Amino acid sequence: MVNDDRSPEQKAAGAATAKMLLDIKAVNFRPKEPYILTAGWASPVYIDCRWVISFLEERRKIIELGADLLRGSIDVDALDLVAGGETAGIPYGAWLSEALDKPMLYIRKKPKGFGRNAQIEGEMPEGSHVLLVEDLATDGGSKIMFIDALRAGDATVTDIFVVFYYSAFPGAEETMAKAGVNLHFLANWWDVLEQAEAGSYFSEEDIQGVKDFLADPLGWSAANGGK
Repeated sequence: MVNDDRSPEQKAAGAATAKMLLDIKAVNFRPKEPYILTAGWASPVYIDCRWVISFLEERRKIIELGADLLRGSIDVDALDLVAGGETAGIPYGAWLSEALDKPMLYIRKKPKGFGRNAQIEGEMPEGSHVLLVEDLATDGGSKIMFIDALRAGDATVTDIFVVFYYSAFPGAEETMAKAGVNLHFLANWWDVLEQAEAGSYFSEEDIQGVKDFLADPLGWSAANGGK
């Protein structure tokens, strides 16, 4: 298992989030037919955080847990804006903007190419302190384009929030540290595995397949068509 220095409250939030994701069937275990993630890794597990948008009770609770996590981890009063990354981060950015009582932005993956040619949508005064919000993180690489866009607009970005962090593949912590930002998350695959096993959400064979993956994510990925 990866090192887990979360507080008991944060671990409880992770367990609650994982159970909700399992209950609404946002979690998929498929050891025999691996998924190839956007980052290029092969994975027997896939989580669809976009699925959450259709479930009012669960999404409200997840946002409540996320807002509580942020209030306990960063100086929320010092934030000026909450920014959602295109596309899956936009609804989470909107919900957290409301929960934290902060104005919102959203960031395109690239400028739209006409009109104002904007990459950042919404008003962002120079020097704004911005929280970046995404749905999930694997190795952290996709977050850099959003951080760079915000900083090019003279924003300060020190923190990123995601609902789910894979916490299996290398690079995310190093990428975030190099970019000078802290990654905050509610749940990871260890939380999901624990809840899935306790609640018998999947077969023993599938759960064992996920355990094998988590024991050696790089080796498992390379052996199953990933990088």
